[in-house]
Amino acid sequence: MKAIAVVGNPKAGSRTRDAAERLAAALGLDCEVIEITSLGAALLSWGDPDITAAVQQVQSADIVIAASPTYKGTYTGLLKLFLDQFPTATGLAGQVALPLMLGAGPAHALAPELTLKPVLVELGATCPAQGFYQLDSTYRTDDSLARWAAQWGPIVLDAARTGADR
Repeated sequence: MKAIAVVGNPKAGSRTRDAAERLAAALGLDCEVIEITSLGAALLSWGDPDITAAVQQVQSADIVIAASPTYKGTYTGLLKLFLDQFPTATGLAGQVALPLMLGAGPAHALAPELTLKPVLVELGATCPAQGFYQLDSTYRTDDSLARWAAQWGPIVLDAARTGADR
């Protein structure tokens, strides 16, 4: 099974990337990473070959981890610019997507579920698990990843296997 993490943090090598890679590892997946910030100003135009290649790379995955820090209660504009490159309803069709967000406090714990998951579904992805929110100050040391993976991991992997069999 192929997994890819799409990281919408403006800073390369961020905690957001680390959290996405940790999530993939907790699910037993090898994971490629696209740091959207590396795509630069090309995100502001249509038809750029590097953006097209990145979109195709994401579309070739069975599982897509859409990862973002929380800004103003939602995902980053950087991630939005990249997701805008996908066709509505079909851009992520047949893929399992996992919304993952890091934030400074528990006030935005529903942000992955309320802001990021609907966009992924609008693009055609299946989101069989609860959106995953972690505190950026404790995500490496708390048990939130283990608890999430125990509850949702089998469901996510089963959904991805089912989608891959089509």
